[in-house]
Amino acid sequence: YSPFFQHALNSGVRRYHVAPVLCQRAKVAMSHFEPNEYINYEKLEKNINIVRKRLDRPLTLSEKIVYGHLDDPAKQEIERGKTYLRLRPDRVAMQDATAQMAMLQFISSGLPKVAVPSTIHCDHLIEAQAGGEKDLQRAKDINQEVYNFLSTAGAKYGVGFWKPGSGIIHQIILENYSYPGVLLIGTDSHTPNGGGLGGICIGVGGADAVDVMAGIPWELKCPKVIGVKLTGKLSGWTSPKDVILKVAGILTVKGGTGAIIEYHGPGVDSISCTGMATICNMGAEIGATTSVFPYNERMKKYLGKTGRADIAALADEFKQHLVPDSGCHYDQVIEINLSELKPHINGPFTPDLAHPVSDIGAVAEKEGWPVDIRVGLIGSCTNSSYEDMGRSAAVAKQALAHGLKCKSKFTITPGSEQIRATIERDGYAKILREVGGLVLANACGPCIGQWDRKDIKKGEKNTIVTSYNRNFTGRNDANPETHAFVTSPEIVTALSIAGTLKFNPETDYLTGADGKKFKLEAPDADELPKLEFDPGQDTYQYPPKDGSGQRVDVSPTSQRLQLLEPFDKWDGKDLEDMLILIKVKGKCTTDHISAAGPWLKFRGHLDNISNNLLIGAINIENGKANSVRNALTQEFGPVPDTARYYKKMGIKWAVVGDENYGEGSSREHAALEPRHLGGRVIITKSFARIHETNLKKQGLLPLTFADPADYNKIHPVDKLSIVGLKDFAPGKPLKCIIKHPNGSQETIMLNHTFNESQIEWFQAGSALNRMKELQQK
Repeated sequence: YSPFFQHALNSGVRRYHVAPVLCQRAKVAMSHFEPNEYINYEKLEKNINIVRKRLDRPLTLSEKIVYGHLDDPAKQEIERGKTYLRLRPDRVAMQDATAQMAMLQFISSGLPKVAVPSTIHCDHLIEAQAGGEKDLQRAKDINQEVYNFLSTAGAKYGVGFWKPGSGIIHQIILENYSYPGVLLIGTDSHTPNGGGLGGICIGVGGADAVDVMAGIPWELKCPKVIGVKLTGKLSGWTSPKDVILKVAGILTVKGGTGAIIEYHGPGVDSISCTGMATICNMGAEIGATTSVFPYNERMKKYLGKTGRADIAALADEFKQHLVPDSGCHYDQVIEINLSELKPHINGPFTPDLAHPVSDIGAVAEKEGWPVDIRVGLIGSCTNSSYEDMGRSAAVAKQALAHGLKCKSKFTITPGSEQIRATIERDGYAKILREVGGLVLANACGPCIGQWDRKDIKKGEKNTIVTSYNRNFTGRNDANPETHAFVTSPEIVTALSIAGTLKFNPETDYLTGADGKKFKLEAPDADELPKLEFDPGQDTYQYPPKDGSGQRVDVSPTSQRLQLLEPFDKWDGKDLEDMLILIKVKGKCTTDHISAAGPWLKFRGHLDNISNNLLIGAINIENGKANSVRNALTQEFGPVPDTARYYKKMGIKWAVVGDENYGEGSSREHAALEPRHLGGRVIITKSFARIHETNLKKQGLLPLTFADPADYNKIHPVDKLSIVGLKDFAPGKPLKCIIKHPNGSQETIMLNHTFNESQIEWFQAGSALNRMKELQQK
């Protein structure tokens, strides 16, 4: 551009003089798969200008993208951490385990077609067993009914369908759908992965996805913004994964709750686009609403390599809206010098227990954690990029040159068909196999417990190291004694070669087959392939232009799928004399509430999957999992059986929980199941964001102790009454009467975060019920 034209672009003049030119050039499709759905940066710009004028202050990048998608930017009340925003997301993505319930809810809404571009991704139902091709074929056979349902539902309602074998949802989104400035919601907690391409990508439950697919504004509590300023430069063994491992250690699993993590500063440019995605992906483990990086040359390079140079060119024109304003205010700032950052490894049992790799051997010995590594696992949605595979292969190649293979078992999960095909072509897969690796299907696999593990018995104490994002008790293999540690793929590879946590690749030596000692050099690899990506097999199913004639079958005798019945409306009375199903002790994630692994096959059948309700939660009364007292018979039995007994007897019940209840996955089954089995109230010290919203959507009352010490006043044998529901109002605490068996009573106050429309969900029995009520008016 000429200097004058450039000046015009960078100033307010642009809106008047060059807007027609830009409009002509700005017809850029959101993706190759939706050529008639265009990126609308003009609307983003218009909304940002309205909000900037109102707030009269510099804006963070998160604010620009979020407020740029407001339904009513002129009138929306905006206060970080306080007000609820009504937003218009650009698109929806669903993985197959959560898509079943989301599509069942969409079907019951009665609407003919989705209102925004939406996709379904088949990645969760493929169990790791014998290797990629065999496991994929087995999954297709076992899950045929579910895949057929999702495929036909997608065709009928206008949703794109990525077949099994295509890859993990987040990798597919990064390769095809995320772009700078997009607002995307996905029914998986690691949706924030798309922040690596400068988008605001947020994990939600299926009911939220239904709202957006139905064309209803989506509600989000106005997020706070935590700034992470990066200085220095990544080098050596330190990787992008170490940034988020370090941040998790600082903020803990709930330190990001209600906030967007916004990375900025000169260090950002030393991180590849896929490395930024890794950091944003694992931000889910600190409870963050999402994470985001500012648009830069690394993103532009990735867009170009994935066939989207037109999007990069458009983003360049609107770059001022895709980076933070100078002088913008963050609610909290963390500073990390990448030049000083050391390789980290986090765990076991929680992703925020951070250790430098140099310390982990000594810490493990002191704590009594097994130091011998049984299995090393690389890949997953967090770390399966071309660069990740290249750096791991660079480590493996050195070991092979000295005649060594992995001492531990070693598995590789490619993130997508494109990554699998490209690492096969470029020789990385061959090197990883030669060092002892087994290449699994392009799917979630062991990361979500889809792992038919044979090398240990359940209850056997052992250690695994992974490049995954989450390491809760029993998550990967359903063995509560598996000590899982998360780190970068290259560190996993090095530790798998050494076979022990006591090995530090920065300083320690290995002994080659010739008896000579050698040290591994820090890995170096291309962030993107020199040739174009190999797309591999075509695994995408376009929705037809008109799907109205498409049949979607759900057999009434199916054990995998079940059409939904509406939940009962609130009867207008207080909730009196509820029994306590369980008082939970300590950490209670969505894995504890609704386990994955073998239960994934029932994600489309609410009654069947409800048989896993809270089976992983620890009962404070006896210190056991899946063993609670039936208040009517006084016998101890499984949690779901007890809940079903109370439901049959017409007795309402409550759950009492600890801090950050419902952290982890976005799975709304953890909210649907208690509602289905007769639950009414969940009372905790605090909630994780997605789970709290999911509970509200299904007509439950998520409440928190006004005084956290009141947790100790409630005993599992007590009865609880929630009074004052006729006057249920935003910001007004509810009263809880605790009735002890000896006849004494105590009254405590419980807080809530319901706004007016969410109270209507409760009164209608669920958000879906309320949607139908409004349609009928």
